[in-house]
Amino acid sequence: MRNYISAALSVALLVLLAVLVPLSALSAWVDLEIDDTDRYVAAVAPLASDDAVRSTVTDLITDEAMKQIDVGPLQATIRDFLHQAVLSFTTTDAFQAAWNAANRTAHEAVTAALDGQSGESVTIDLAPVTEKVKQNLVDNGVPFADQIPVQHTDIRIISADRADQLRQSFRRLRAAGVWPAVGTLVCALLAVVLAWVRGGPGRRGSALAALTATALVGTGFALGALLLRGALALARNRVLAEVPGSETAGAAAVYDALTASLRTTVWIVLGTGLAVAVCAVVARVWARRVLPAPSGE
Repeated sequence: MRNYISAALSVALLVLLAVLVPLSALSAWVDLEIDDTDRYVAAVAPLASDDAVRSTVTDLITDEAMKQIDVGPLQATIRDFLHQAVLSFTTTDAFQAAWNAANRTAHEAVTAALDGQSGESVTIDLAPVTEKVKQNLVDNGVPFADQIPVQHTDIRIISADRADQLRQSFRRLRAAGVWPAVGTLVCALLAVVLAWVRGGPGRRGSALAALTATALVGTGFALGALLLRGALALARNRVLAEVPGSETAGAAAVYDALTASLRTTVWIVLGTGLAVAVCAVVARVWARRVLPAPSGE
Protein backbone atom coordinates (compact mmCIF):
# COMPACT_ATOMS: atom_id res chain seq x y z
CA MET A 1 0.00 0.00 0.00
CA ARG A 2 2.81 2.34 0.90
CA ASN A 3 4.40 1.76 -2.53
CA TYR A 4 1.18 2.80 -4.29
CA ILE A 5 0.96 5.96 -2.20
CA SER A 6 4.59 6.80 -2.92
CA ALA A 7 4.07 6.26 -6.64
CA ALA A 8 0.96 8.47 -6.64
CA LEU A 9 2.79 11.21 -4.75
CA SER A 10 5.70 10.99 -7.19
CA VAL A 11 3.40 11.39 -10.19
CA ALA A 12 1.59 14.26 -8.47
CA LEU A 13 4.92 16.02 -7.81
CA LEU A 14 6.00 15.63 -11.44
CA VAL A 15 2.70 16.99 -12.75
CA LEU A 16 2.71 19.89 -10.29
CA LEU A 17 6.25 20.96 -11.20
CA ALA A 18 5.62 20.47 -14.93
CA VAL A 19 2.75 22.98 -14.62
CA LEU A 20 4.43 25.40 -12.19
CA VAL A 21 7.70 25.76 -14.13
CA PRO A 22 6.21 27.24 -17.36
CA LEU A 23 3.72 29.28 -15.34
CA SER A 24 6.58 30.70 -13.26
CA ALA A 25 8.67 31.54 -16.32
CA LEU A 26 5.78 33.22 -18.13
CA SER A 27 4.71 35.25 -15.09
CA ALA A 28 8.26 36.46 -14.46
CA TRP A 29 8.64 37.28 -18.18
CA VAL A 30 5.51 39.45 -18.20
CA ASP A 31 6.48 41.15 -14.95
CA LEU A 32 10.18 41.75 -15.62
CA GLU A 33 10.33 42.24 -19.40
CA ILE A 34 7.01 42.86 -21.11
CA ASP A 35 5.79 45.32 -18.45
CA ASP A 36 9.10 47.21 -18.35
CA THR A 37 9.45 49.71 -21.20
CA ASP A 38 13.25 49.93 -21.09
CA ARG A 39 13.68 46.15 -21.10
CA TYR A 40 11.10 45.80 -23.85
CA VAL A 41 12.93 48.33 -26.04
CA ALA A 42 16.28 46.73 -25.23
CA ALA A 43 14.91 43.33 -26.32
CA VAL A 44 13.80 44.55 -29.75
CA ALA A 45 16.57 47.13 -30.34
CA PRO A 46 18.89 44.62 -32.10
CA LEU A 47 16.16 44.00 -34.68
CA ALA A 48 17.08 47.29 -36.34
CA SER A 49 19.92 45.35 -38.00
CA ASP A 50 17.85 42.24 -38.73
CA ASP A 51 17.53 41.68 -42.50
CA ALA A 52 13.89 40.54 -42.27
CA VAL A 53 12.89 43.60 -40.26
CA ARG A 54 14.84 45.99 -42.49
CA SER A 55 13.21 44.45 -45.56
CA THR A 56 9.71 44.63 -44.05
CA VAL A 57 10.16 48.25 -42.98
CA THR A 58 11.57 49.20 -46.36
CA ASP A 59 8.73 47.54 -48.27
CA LEU A 60 6.02 49.13 -46.13
CA ILE A 61 7.47 52.65 -46.33
CA THR A 62 8.13 52.36 -50.06
CA ASP A 63 4.63 51.04 -50.78
CA GLU A 64 3.03 53.91 -48.85
CA ALA A 65 5.25 56.45 -50.60
CA MET A 66 4.47 55.13 -54.08
CA LYS A 67 0.74 55.60 -53.42
CA GLN A 68 1.45 59.35 -53.48
CA ILE A 69 3.77 59.33 -56.50
CA ASP A 70 2.67 59.03 -60.13
CA VAL A 71 5.39 59.30 -62.74
CA GLY A 72 3.78 57.25 -65.47
CA PRO A 73 6.14 54.81 -67.24
CA LEU A 74 8.91 55.63 -64.74
CA GLN A 75 6.86 54.32 -61.80
CA ALA A 76 8.78 51.04 -61.48
CA THR A 77 12.15 52.77 -61.87
CA ILE A 78 11.34 55.37 -59.23
CA ARG A 79 10.03 52.68 -56.90
CA ASP A 80 13.24 50.67 -57.18
CA PHE A 81 15.33 53.79 -56.61
CA LEU A 82 13.29 54.85 -53.59
CA HIS A 83 13.27 51.31 -52.21
CA GLN A 84 17.06 51.17 -52.39
CA ALA A 85 17.38 54.57 -50.74
CA VAL A 86 15.14 53.55 -47.85
CA LEU A 87 16.93 50.21 -47.48
CA SER A 88 20.26 52.05 -47.34
CA PHE A 89 18.91 54.32 -44.60
CA THR A 90 18.04 51.28 -42.46
CA THR A 91 21.77 50.67 -41.98
CA THR A 92 22.32 54.02 -40.23
CA ASP A 93 22.39 55.05 -36.57
CA ALA A 94 19.47 57.38 -37.30
CA PHE A 95 17.36 54.37 -38.22
CA GLN A 96 18.35 52.62 -34.98
CA ALA A 97 17.22 55.66 -32.99
CA ALA A 98 13.96 55.86 -34.93
CA TRP A 99 13.36 52.13 -34.47
CA ASN A 100 13.84 52.45 -30.73
CA ALA A 101 11.43 55.39 -30.62
CA ALA A 102 8.84 53.42 -32.59
CA ASN A 103 9.11 50.49 -30.21
CA ARG A 104 8.90 52.70 -27.14
CA THR A 105 5.56 53.88 -28.52
CA ALA A 106 4.60 50.32 -29.50
CA HIS A 107 5.11 49.23 -25.90
CA GLU A 108 2.10 51.37 -24.98
CA ALA A 109 0.01 49.26 -27.37
CA VAL A 110 1.32 46.07 -25.80
CA THR A 111 0.56 47.19 -22.25
CA ALA A 112 -2.85 48.48 -23.37
CA ALA A 113 -3.60 45.01 -24.76
CA LEU A 114 -2.47 43.41 -21.51
CA ASP A 115 -4.62 45.81 -19.49
CA GLY A 116 -7.67 45.13 -21.63
CA GLN A 117 -7.85 48.72 -22.82
CA SER A 118 -7.68 47.91 -26.50
CA GLY A 119 -9.63 45.64 -28.79
CA GLU A 120 -7.26 46.34 -31.64
CA SER A 121 -4.27 44.42 -32.91
CA VAL A 122 -0.86 44.97 -31.34
CA THR A 123 1.37 46.73 -33.84
CA ILE A 124 4.60 48.69 -34.22
CA ASP A 125 3.81 52.10 -35.72
CA LEU A 126 6.50 53.03 -38.24
CA ALA A 127 5.57 56.74 -38.31
CA PRO A 128 8.71 57.80 -36.35
CA VAL A 129 10.83 55.72 -38.72
CA THR A 130 9.10 57.14 -41.79
CA GLU A 131 9.65 60.68 -40.56
CA LYS A 132 13.38 60.06 -40.15
CA VAL A 133 13.57 58.35 -43.53
CA LYS A 134 11.81 61.22 -45.26
CA GLN A 135 14.00 63.87 -43.64
CA ASN A 136 17.17 61.97 -44.50
CA LEU A 137 16.18 61.46 -48.14
CA VAL A 138 15.05 65.08 -48.55
CA ASP A 139 18.35 66.31 -47.08
CA ASN A 140 20.21 64.13 -49.58
CA GLY A 141 18.19 65.40 -52.54
CA VAL A 142 16.43 62.14 -53.37
CA PRO A 143 13.71 62.82 -55.99
CA PHE A 144 10.09 62.66 -54.75
CA ALA A 145 11.25 62.11 -51.15
CA ASP A 146 9.20 65.11 -50.06
CA GLN A 147 6.07 63.22 -51.15
CA ILE A 148 6.57 60.36 -48.71
CA PRO A 149 3.58 60.50 -46.34
CA VAL A 150 4.33 60.46 -42.62
CA GLN A 151 1.41 58.42 -41.34
CA HIS A 152 0.59 55.29 -39.40
CA THR A 153 2.25 52.37 -41.18
CA ASP A 154 2.18 49.32 -38.96
CA ILE A 155 3.94 46.01 -38.54
CA ARG A 156 1.35 43.77 -36.93
CA ILE A 157 2.62 41.65 -34.04
CA ILE A 158 -0.64 40.18 -32.72
CA SER A 159 -3.99 40.25 -34.48
CA ALA A 160 -7.01 41.78 -32.74
CA ASP A 161 -8.72 38.40 -32.28
CA ARG A 162 -5.58 36.82 -30.86
CA ALA A 163 -4.99 39.81 -28.56
CA ASP A 164 -8.50 39.42 -27.18
CA GLN A 165 -7.88 35.71 -26.55
CA LEU A 166 -4.56 36.34 -24.82
CA ARG A 167 -5.65 39.31 -22.73
CA GLN A 168 -7.10 37.36 -19.82
CA SER A 169 -4.11 35.06 -19.63
CA PHE A 170 -1.67 37.97 -19.68
CA ARG A 171 -3.68 39.78 -17.03
CA ARG A 172 -3.45 36.78 -14.70
CA LEU A 173 0.25 36.34 -15.38
CA ARG A 174 0.84 40.01 -14.64
CA ALA A 175 -1.08 39.76 -11.35
CA ALA A 176 0.95 36.71 -10.35
CA GLY A 177 4.29 38.43 -10.92
CA VAL A 178 7.30 36.50 -9.63
CA TRP A 179 5.33 34.64 -6.95
CA PRO A 180 4.77 31.45 -8.99
CA ALA A 181 8.56 31.16 -9.32
CA VAL A 182 8.93 31.55 -5.56
CA GLY A 183 6.16 29.00 -5.02
CA THR A 184 7.83 26.53 -7.39
CA LEU A 185 11.13 26.67 -5.49
CA VAL A 186 9.35 26.35 -2.15
CA CYS A 187 7.37 23.37 -3.45
CA ALA A 188 10.53 21.65 -4.65
CA LEU A 189 12.32 22.27 -1.35
CA LEU A 190 9.35 21.05 0.70
CA ALA A 191 9.15 17.87 -1.36
CA VAL A 192 12.77 17.04 -0.53
CA VAL A 193 12.44 18.00 3.15
CA LEU A 194 9.24 15.98 3.60
CA ALA A 195 10.84 13.01 1.90
CA TRP A 196 13.75 13.22 4.32
CA VAL A 197 11.43 13.44 7.33
CA ARG A 198 9.20 10.57 6.19
CA GLY A 199 11.97 8.51 4.64
CA GLY A 200 12.00 5.67 7.06
CA PRO A 201 14.17 4.45 9.87
CA GLY A 202 17.71 5.73 10.23
CA ARG A 203 19.84 8.16 8.30
CA ARG A 204 20.03 5.80 5.33
CA GLY A 205 16.27 5.69 4.76
CA SER A 206 15.96 9.46 5.02
CA ALA A 207 18.86 10.07 2.65
CA LEU A 208 17.55 7.63 0.04
CA ALA A 209 14.06 9.15 0.17
CA ALA A 210 15.41 12.69 -0.08
CA LEU A 211 17.59 11.76 -3.06
CA THR A 212 14.63 10.10 -4.76
CA ALA A 213 12.58 13.27 -4.24
CA THR A 214 15.47 15.36 -5.57
CA ALA A 215 15.59 13.23 -8.73
CA LEU A 216 11.84 13.69 -9.15
CA VAL A 217 12.18 17.46 -8.66
CA GLY A 218 14.90 17.63 -11.32
CA THR A 219 12.79 15.56 -13.70
CA GLY A 220 9.76 17.77 -13.01
CA PHE A 221 11.75 20.89 -13.83
CA ALA A 222 12.99 19.32 -17.07
CA LEU A 223 9.45 18.32 -18.07
CA GLY A 224 8.21 21.82 -17.28
CA ALA A 225 10.93 23.31 -19.47
CA LEU A 226 9.94 21.05 -22.38
CA LEU A 227 6.29 21.99 -21.89
CA LEU A 228 7.20 25.69 -22.00
CA ARG A 229 9.23 25.17 -25.18
CA GLY A 230 6.29 23.46 -26.84
CA ALA A 231 3.92 26.23 -25.73
CA LEU A 232 6.22 28.89 -27.17
CA ALA A 233 6.42 27.10 -30.51
CA LEU A 234 2.65 26.62 -30.66
CA ALA A 235 1.97 30.26 -29.76
CA ARG A 236 4.47 31.43 -32.39
CA ASN A 237 2.74 29.43 -35.13
CA ARG A 238 -0.71 30.69 -34.15
CA VAL A 239 0.35 34.33 -33.88
CA LEU A 240 2.20 34.36 -37.21
CA ALA A 241 -0.64 32.53 -38.97
CA GLU A 242 -2.79 35.64 -38.50
CA VAL A 243 -0.19 38.15 -39.71
CA PRO A 244 -0.29 39.31 -43.37
CA GLY A 245 2.20 37.44 -45.52
CA SER A 246 4.22 40.54 -46.36
CA GLU A 247 4.79 41.22 -42.66
CA THR A 248 5.35 37.66 -41.45
CA ALA A 249 9.16 37.78 -41.52
CA GLY A 250 9.27 41.03 -39.56
CA ALA A 251 6.65 39.88 -37.05
CA ALA A 252 8.52 36.59 -36.59
CA ALA A 253 11.73 38.48 -35.82
CA VAL A 254 9.91 40.64 -33.25
CA TYR A 255 8.25 37.60 -31.64
CA ASP A 256 11.56 35.76 -31.44
CA ALA A 257 13.30 38.79 -29.91
CA LEU A 258 10.62 39.24 -27.26
CA THR A 259 10.65 35.56 -26.31
CA ALA A 260 14.44 35.13 -26.46
CA SER A 261 14.74 35.29 -22.67
CA LEU A 262 12.05 32.60 -22.34
CA ARG A 263 13.86 30.30 -24.74
CA THR A 264 17.08 30.85 -22.80
CA THR A 265 15.18 30.01 -19.61
CA VAL A 266 13.98 26.77 -21.22
CA TRP A 267 17.51 25.53 -21.86
CA ILE A 268 18.82 26.65 -18.46
CA VAL A 269 15.98 24.97 -16.57
CA LEU A 270 16.11 21.87 -18.78
CA GLY A 271 19.87 21.47 -18.33
CA THR A 272 19.73 22.18 -14.61
CA GLY A 273 16.79 19.83 -14.07
CA LEU A 274 18.45 16.96 -15.93
CA ALA A 275 21.74 17.54 -14.12
CA VAL A 276 20.01 17.53 -10.73
CA ALA A 277 18.07 14.37 -11.61
CA VAL A 278 21.14 12.48 -12.84
CA CYS A 279 23.29 13.57 -9.89
CA ALA A 280 20.54 12.57 -7.45
CA VAL A 281 20.22 9.12 -9.03
CA VAL A 282 23.98 8.58 -8.94
CA ALA A 283 24.11 9.80 -5.34
CA ARG A 284 21.28 7.44 -4.39
CA VAL A 285 23.09 4.45 -5.87
CA TRP A 286 26.22 5.44 -3.99
CA ALA A 287 24.28 6.00 -0.75
CA ARG A 288 22.68 2.53 -0.92
CA ARG A 289 26.12 1.00 -1.08
CA VAL A 290 27.89 3.16 1.47
CA LEU A 291 25.38 4.03 4.19
CA PRO A 292 24.79 1.26 6.70
CA ALA A 293 21.36 -0.37 6.67
CA PRO A 294 19.37 -0.20 9.89
CA SER A 295 19.32 -3.34 11.97
CA GLY A 296 16.76 -5.86 10.82
CA GLU A 297 16.77 -4.71 7.19
